[in-house]
Amino acid sequence: MTYATQQNLIDRFGQTEIAQLTDRTAGTTIDATVVAKALADADGEINGYLAIRYTLPLSPVPTIIERLACDIARYYLFEDRVTEIVKARYDAAVKFLANVSKGVVTLGVDSASAEPAAADSVQFTTGQKVFAREDL
Repeated sequence: MTYATQQNLIDRFGQTEIAQLTDRTAGTTIDATVVAKALADADGEINGYLAIRYTLPLSPVPTIIERLACDIARYYLFEDRVTEIVKARYDAAVKFLANVSKGVVTLGVDSASAEPAAADSVQFTTGQKVFAREDL
């Protein structure tokens, strides 16, 4: 399950831009393989931050995560031609994700799909009584 789709990228940034970023020859058609790779990279980065606090993958995907996945994937699609606005949106996405991982911000998802992952937990078990009234 991915957090964003090719159609999400098109809806946010336009068919022309996504085609220009993915078609390595003419820049006129969208290369779905290139898009899928960028979206997978974005998912991996997002999961790296969210795994500390949430059970993954998130389902349903919060709208904010879809937007961040689009911004991160777009950043990866730009490669070495990143513009200031694309870089700024990527940096904002990473900052938000870092705040989620620290617990400063929550995603607002229901508790059934967002239980914190058990990281370092303590377990207590009880045994039999050592001294009972009957034994005294």
